[in-house]
Parts: sequence; structure tokens; C-alpha cells
Amino acid sequence: MVGIDQVLEKLSTVIDPDLKKDIVSMGMIKDLELNDGNLKFTLELTTPACPFNVEIEEDVRKAIDEISELKNFDMKVTAKVMEGRSLEADTAMATVKNIIGVASGKGGVGKSTVSLNLALALSQTGAKVGLLDADIYGPSIPLMLGMKKAFMQVEENKLQPAESNGLKVVSFGFFAQDSHQAAIYRGPIISGILKQFLVDTDWGDLDYLIVDLPPGTGDIPLTLAQTIPITGILVVTTPQDVASNVAVKAVGMFDKLNVPLIGVVENMSYFICTKCDEKHYLFGQGGAMKISEQFNMPFLGEIPLHSGIMAGSDSGKPIMITDPDSPSANAFRKSAKNIAAQCSILAAKLQEEMKSETSEKESETSEKESETSEKESETSEKESETSEKESETSEKEQAPEASTSN
Repeated sequence: MVGIDQVLEKLSTVIDPDLKKDIVSMGMIKDLELNDGNLKFTLELTTPACPFNVEIEEDVRKAIDEISELKNFDMKVTAKVMEGRSLEADTAMATVKNIIGVASGKGGVGKSTVSLNLALALSQTGAKVGLLDADIYGPSIPLMLGMKKAFMQVEENKLQPAESNGLKVVSFGFFAQDSHQAAIYRGPIISGILKQFLVDTDWGDLDYLIVDLPPGTGDIPLTLAQTIPITGILVVTTPQDVASNVAVKAVGMFDKLNVPLIGVVENMSYFICTKCDEKHYLFGQGGAMKISEQFNMPFLGEIPLHSGIMAGSDSGKPIMITDPDSPSANAFRKSAKNIAAQCSILAAKLQEEMKSETSEKESETSEKESETSEKESETSEKESETSEKESETSEKEQAPEASTSN
């Protein structure tokens, strides 16, 4: 008769391609039941946007099929996003599992467009997603989502995000009375606004918060990196050397600040001709790949140049909503899955580091307790020696007295 240990042994041969670990040790097998040859359990993936969900599920079924003694097999597939940052160190945003900053070296590379469509792509997998438009000087997310008349309320001293297409959205654009109203603020005030948007907003439970940063290496990217623990930074660039040569400055800044680099996405990579279906590289090739190789960071995808993306952004109808089966939407979807996978990898690494730190602290505590015990033992021995000496001294003092009395 087959046993649970035999089932777990078979399942431990299934390796998550991203995490490079077996699904049993990763705790991805839940609610396992085995009764009279009837097997039932839940396979809990690390993200609903897992790029290898089909592959992992097939490998699990193959592994179970090798157990001939089983009569029936029922598997439920779910997903629970891993925490890619230390929530203990950020009590103000403890309900947000992952914070992804989207950065670029210069403007004009389509960073906001990429941020928005990646957020929508993640949301469409079933993940809970928020989008923070952190470009205080030039907020564009309200326009891209058709939210010109949207506003944010305050309840119990917390900002309530506006909602659109399943996203929780916060933008300084919601506070402008006129579309041409400029944000004329110095750096410290801008940094304060970003901090408020982060910690004074009622985000609720989020799997991913996408933060659309302004281009460059100014106050806002620096504030994000130094205010709260974040999962990492996603860099957006184009194939041009002009863009990639500046993008490396942003990468260098976050690298110096010890902020994890999730990877790089190349926007406007190529144009697909509608007549011949061939790719035409209008702005050159390999800009993002150069950055990937230079900084040893993952290349997470390339987004084609398409008029539908531009038109959707201007009309407030993103291509992920209006044309979800288009090549551009598929490119965003593929990149989003790769980003989610990298977040899971960073989360697994963080868990290992936390376990290691806990183990070291327990070891240090044990050593200190051992040292304390040794010191107490030494003190006890010294007290015992002192007591013996006092006893000997007392006996010697009594001896002359006895001699005198005789």
C-alpha cells in the first residue's frame, strides 16, 4: 500500500525552474490527503503569474502517474504570492507583499506606458495590484487610464486609492484642478508627497505595487530607495545607445544603494510589418541586452512598437484592455510573468537570509547562555574555594585556642 512518504518522495523530484528547488521543500504542496489509494492535495504556486505554471503542473502529474498503487488523483492548483521584502521592517505598508519601482535613465522611453500595461497584465492573472504614479511633476497615469475626473477621498486619515480595471491607483494628477496646472515644488516637498502616497494610503492587501518613477536619478527615486524596503527595481529602456547609455546611470545608483535589480525591459524593440510580418528594428538592436550583460541582471522582455499602444495611452484605453490578444499585449503579458518570477526568486532569497539570520541569532544566544553558565559555574567554584579557605582559617584559629586552654 502506498504511503504519504512515498508520495512526497515522488513530488520532491519536481523542480521549480525559477527557484531551482523542489516543490516539497518550498512548501508548495498543501492539504495532502491519502485514503485507501485516493490522493488529494493542493499545488500552491508562488505567484498566479508564474511563467512555468503549466510545466510544473504537468511534471507533478507525471510524477504521480509513476505511483501505480494509486486509484484516484485530484489536484487543485492555486497561487499565493511570496513576500519579496521585509514586512517586519515596514509596519506602515505591511499589507503590500512586493513593491516594484519602474525606472529609466531618461524620459521618452515609454516607462509609464510599460508600468501601466505590466500592472494590468499582472492583475489579469488574478494578482492584487496597485499602481502609484510617482512622477509628481508629470503625472500621466490618469490620462492613460481615462481617469481625468477621478479623485481620491480621505477616510480615517488615510488616502483611498481610485480604482480602474482592477487596479488601485494613486496619482498626484488626481489633485490638480486643471490639466495644465504644474507642480511647482522643491525636492524636499516632493519627497514628502511621495512618502505620504506610500505610507498614508490605504492600499489594502496587495500582491504587487508598481511604482512609476520619474526618469533619472533625482529625489523621488532616491526617496523610494531609502524610505521603505522594496522588492527591487525594473529598468525600462529602448534599443538606442542614447537611451541605454543613460539607463546605466539609474542602474548604477540603485546598485550603489544596495537595492535589488529585478531586470530590464526593452520598449519599442521592433516594428512588425502588417504586410510581411517581418520584424524591423527601427531604433537599432541590443540596448537592453547590453545593460543586462553589463550588470548581470535578467533581460525580462521586449515590447514591440505598435500604434495601438500609443493610441490606447492617449485615449485612456490601454492595449491590455482593448486588444488583449495582440502581439503587444502578449509581449507585456510575457514580461509581467518574468517579472513575477524574479520577485519570487528574490522572495525565496530573502527567506533564506532571514532564516540564516535567525539561526545565527539563536546560535549567538546559545553561546551567550553557555558562557553565562560557565561563568556561573566558575563563580560557584570560586565561592566554594573561598568557603573552604574560610573553613580552614576558622579551624586554624580554633586550634591555638584549644592549645591555650589545655
